[in-house]
Amino acid sequence: MSQIEQAIIESDYPFPPKPAELSEAERQAYKARIKALLIEKNAVLIAHYYTDPEIQALAEETGGYVADSLEMARFGRDHKADTLIIAGVKFMGETAKILTPNKKVLMPTLEATCSLDLGCPVDKFSEFCDQHPDHTVVVYANTSAAVKARADWVVTSAIALDIVEHLDSEGKKIIWGPDRHLGAYIEKQTGAEMLMWQGACIVHDEFKAKALKDMKAVYPDAAVLVHPESPANIVELADAVGSTSQLIKAAHSLPNKKLIVATDRGIFYKMQQACPDKELIEAPTAGSGATCRTCAHCPWMAMNGLQAIEKSLIDATGHEVFVDPELAKQAMIPLDRMLSFAASNK
Repeated sequence: MSQIEQAIIESDYPFPPKPAELSEAERQAYKARIKALLIEKNAVLIAHYYTDPEIQALAEETGGYVADSLEMARFGRDHKADTLIIAGVKFMGETAKILTPNKKVLMPTLEATCSLDLGCPVDKFSEFCDQHPDHTVVVYANTSAAVKARADWVVTSAIALDIVEHLDSEGKKIIWGPDRHLGAYIEKQTGAEMLMWQGACIVHDEFKAKALKDMKAVYPDAAVLVHPESPANIVELADAVGSTSQLIKAAHSLPNKKLIVATDRGIFYKMQQACPDKELIEAPTAGSGATCRTCAHCPWMAMNGLQAIEKSLIDATGHEVFVDPELAKQAMIPLDRMLSFAASNK
């Protein structure tokens, strides 16, 4: 078995159930109760760009925050609230707890996970790393606390290029995990020598190049915005490639009035705020006659519903995020390296 084959983990994950549909009256009632509970519990709601627009709007309305995973954790660390409600997926709650061990960190559901996290179990990843002890281990933020603790560096998509370029300039050989598409993009951009763990995001992996080319023919004046977790043939069609926050900035700065967006459609909420005069179009996730599993929306992000948020505020049992203190201490080392690097690069 080759090293690449050893690194491939089963990716046909069972999808979680979606929250129950609520009437408009029920939604308004839940929102009112959540707002009161946030005040009562001295809590703040922090949501990821990929959660449903309703959840992002509620975070903004209540003095919370909408951001990428690292900025979510930073906001929670610096906020005066005693309790953080992390609307996102499990690794985001873990990162918030690692950076803020003195606060209570809750999630609407601890079952909300990520295919990158699931596809990179710490035992198999550690075995892979142990085969190459002369390599520096760099892992994406979309990983468990245990995988972060095994790494030398943690990176986000916004800073990954800069950190890998820095390591390459020092002559370091790199193990990259878990997203193979983001890794391949970084390898191509930097020329660094990288061994890839073969994970993928189930949402970004579904964008189809032929269908995107067909869409570009229909909208010839549209710019294409692509997250680098997408396959290389999608990245090649892009006018802008970047992290969630970078794509929102690109949407605002590009002169095009129409934008085809190849990332989770949850981003449309903040992207439309950044450029209200532009038309946002979902990149296709299936070709003619084909089907898609995610249809450009993470099924685990979709679990962050109003009912689950209220439940977490009423009773933290089954919602609180715990990270073993020794594991958190180890995971903080590569996180600190990234934060220090980012601060020195400003």
